[in-house]
Amino acid sequence: MFTGIVETVGRIEEIYSEQKNITFRISSEISSELKIDQSIAHDGVCLTVTAVDNGWHEVTAIHETLIKTSLGTWRKGHAVNLERCLRLGDRLDGHMVQGHVDCIAHVTSLDEDGGSWRIAFAYDEQNKFITVSKGSICVNGTSLTVVDSAVGRFSVAIIPYTWNNTNFRHLQIGDIVNLEFDILGKYILEYLKYLPLASQQQ
Repeated sequence: MFTGIVETVGRIEEIYSEQKNITFRISSEISSELKIDQSIAHDGVCLTVTAVDNGWHEVTAIHETLIKTSLGTWRKGHAVNLERCLRLGDRLDGHMVQGHVDCIAHVTSLDEDGGSWRIAFAYDEQNKFITVSKGSICVNGTSLTVVDSAVGRFSVAIIPYTWNNTNFRHLQIGDIVNLEFDILGKYILEYLKYLPLASQQQ
């Protein structure tokens, strides 16, 4: 479980392929503190640490992860948002994030707005996920508040601190990001699917 509060930004140093899997070697200021088998969010994707050495760690993404997230587009030098899992007793500064990406989205606009930044995203509305204005959304592992919301699209406002301490400052129009929608909203949507069936059975 995560909070969507990015600890640091890592860098892809090496990429290794083995059959349908890809292993990423990532350098960061927290890598030396990690342990094998720890769960770490990488751009919002929960991955297990498989190796640790001086200033770097490795994680492996299986085929299922690669086809449902942006990880298949990563290249050497890519900046990655990193967050270690939540510890019991910690403050929950963002919102409840599982590290299970629901779908990808594309950046459709990116504008500086008097010291902050407004970024708009579009995703396949066939996925049936929704956002609500002032609700929570996790983009590349970062807990953000939705500004404008519509079917298959939404925008967020980025404060200077978040801009300077995540990989958002590297984004360009057309780039792919990982989305995890609010878990409460997903449960409600799933529950509503069964209401017509329940009423028919009464």
